[in-house]
Amino acid sequence: MTAAPSQSVATTASAAVLDGLPPLMQVPAVRAAVDAILAELRRLQAGITGVRAADPARASAAAAWLQRHNALRGRPTMYPYIGAGIGHGALVQLADGSVKWDMISGIGVHMFGHSDPRMVEAAVIGALSDICMGGHLQPNADVLAVADILQTEAARTSALRHCFITNSGCMANENALKVCQQKTGSAPRIIAFADCFMGRSTTMSQIGDTAGYRQGLVQNILVDYMPFYDEALGARSTEIAVWHLKQLVARYPKQHACFVMELVQGEGGFRVAPRSYLEALMRICRDSGIPVWADEVQSFGRTECMFAFETLGLGEYIDVATVGKLSQVCACLFREEFNPQPGLLAGTFSSSTSAFHVGRRALETLRDGGYYGPNGRIAALHRAFRERAEDLVRRRPEFFPPVLDSFGRPQPSHVGGTGGMMRLSPLGGNKERLNTLLKAMFDEGVIALTCGHDPYHLRLLPPIGVMEPAQFGPVFEIIERALSKVA
Repeated sequence: MTAAPSQSVATTASAAVLDGLPPLMQVPAVRAAVDAILAELRRLQAGITGVRAADPARASAAAAWLQRHNALRGRPTMYPYIGAGIGHGALVQLADGSVKWDMISGIGVHMFGHSDPRMVEAAVIGALSDICMGGHLQPNADVLAVADILQTEAARTSALRHCFITNSGCMANENALKVCQQKTGSAPRIIAFADCFMGRSTTMSQIGDTAGYRQGLVQNILVDYMPFYDEALGARSTEIAVWHLKQLVARYPKQHACFVMELVQGEGGFRVAPRSYLEALMRICRDSGIPVWADEVQSFGRTECMFAFETLGLGEYIDVATVGKLSQVCACLFREEFNPQPGLLAGTFSSSTSAFHVGRRALETLRDGGYYGPNGRIAALHRAFRERAEDLVRRRPEFFPPVLDSFGRPQPSHVGGTGGMMRLSPLGGNKERLNTLLKAMFDEGVIALTCGHDPYHLRLLPPIGVMEPAQFGPVFEIIERALSKVA
């Protein structure tokens, strides 16, 4: 018969469980095995130091996998990308043996890049739990640990008091909408910014301002679109937006469930707005009883504070907020007075146990690792991006003709964004030419995407948790080489 653990060992194990650590991690042999895994990981990573061409010996097998993948999903992927499951920071190795700079990070998910030992350790620890997927009916402590960090950080500068965890940004947005609708007594209308993106569910596809995402869907939600901040108009842009919002309030009194705001537009073009513009609109919402919902699924963690509303000093106006992507698990946070009635928010899955542990490790690392503030790692990385981008614009003006907006006005700068959301506008913002550029960049060794809606822009979401400013050197060498091929 196995002897009962001593009181001190039992107490330590209980504390670890309540802290979100599986009991297996208290076994010395298991801890040693995890350390051995991390040592082997670092050994493999040592061979990934820069861009590398595909290995001819792996090419046919990788091509067969890609062909099968495309057949299963019903259409080809944007890139011939099948990951090998190994990387080194901002570098990722593909199944064909090639290595590329990952400047899109799973559209913002892989904040700490590929095979970061801290995140791998957290994932392995999560895999040692008694279950694979966490749920709302029977949560383990790892769920609570992540929710506590999110709510505690949000509450420092806002009145957000509750946090409901879910497994996708789209579902977090669905929950936010439900909370707002219940609070406003089933108000049928939504206010959103033009060019916003909300997710791919039936409802979120209708709120998002991209026609192709709702093609063929039954329209069953009423959306009023507001213009986003226009840098060319400056203060006049605020006056126009205030007038527009007041018109909507007067036209549909007490009919709006919320004004959902991307404080930094994501797919809309990495566009930013000053505090004064957003505050003017939030004040009208507050006076009119319209809840303010901050959609931070893409911007969360990427500005000079963990929450963009804190960066902008707008926390007092936020009634509901949604976060996701880099946090690995997603969440809807809300004020006490928005706490919904039983039954409104639920779900079988909250997320996987590994996602909870990786998300927690990522949040703690960002919070405590010197990433935030005007002199933090994120600000330094954005400065490095701008230096490289502006240098390229100066040296190679042939790649950067004027980018005209929908009024035919040239945009003020070819370089934009904030924090970890970075934008470059070559080739006149032409969609087809930029897509050709993306493919050339991929072939040369950089993975990126576009953002915006006529004009379009080159979108970079680098893994700011691990990327160093100097690494923009080889990245921009490849971008310049690809531009030379397609311009």
